[in-house]
Amino acid sequence: MDVTGENGVSERLAQVRGRIAQACRDAGRAEATVQLIAVSKTFDAEHILPVLAAGQRLFGENRVQEAKGKWPSLKERHPDVELHLIGPLQSNKVREALALFDVIHTLDRPSLAEALSREIARLEGRPAPRLLVQVNTGEEPQKAGIAPGAADAFLDACREEHGLTIEGLMCIPPADEPAAAHFALLGRIAARNGLKTLSMGMSGDFETAILLGATHVRVGSAIFGGR
Repeated sequence: MDVTGENGVSERLAQVRGRIAQACRDAGRAEATVQLIAVSKTFDAEHILPVLAAGQRLFGENRVQEAKGKWPSLKERHPDVELHLIGPLQSNKVREALALFDVIHTLDRPSLAEALSREIARLEGRPAPRLLVQVNTGEEPQKAGIAPGAADAFLDACREEHGLTIEGLMCIPPADEPAAAHFALLGRIAARNGLKTLSMGMSGDFETAILLGATHVRVGSAIFGGR
């Protein structure tokens, strides 16, 4: 299928939306309780425009610099776009991230919480991005995120020490393990901390994530095709 053609992208997007709707029915949930984030990392504006034309408005990017190169002009044409940072955030990129992103999914360490708090204080009335804490549910050494056992204390510190409002949690389960246990773990951490937003589930497992309470699913290849 031609990922650059508007019809091809529209078909892919419609298929993903249909799968989300079915997963919601299977879970006994309203479809409106799950939001689709189209992961546009590594794709340029030419590939993104057909997805915008098909009505998609939530997009996810992994890197501040890449997003900075393509999204300001796209957002000028489509001001209702909501841009999500779903990749690691370096502390020295926080100011740029706050200027560009509406939601940051990857708050994962005290130094980043401190940097976000400092830069949010400088916004002078502009709305701050909504914040999610990334939890490394598999405790993988190569992966970012707070260990599950440290999540409660980190959330408390974000709120009490840094004055941050945390909306929810995000995770990326280990590739070689069933995702369900990791999604369930994230849901338990969120529930005991009074958090409603769960960013979990990608192209290969978002139906499972929806069954286990996902409010946001991050889907790239099923919409845009292979990278």
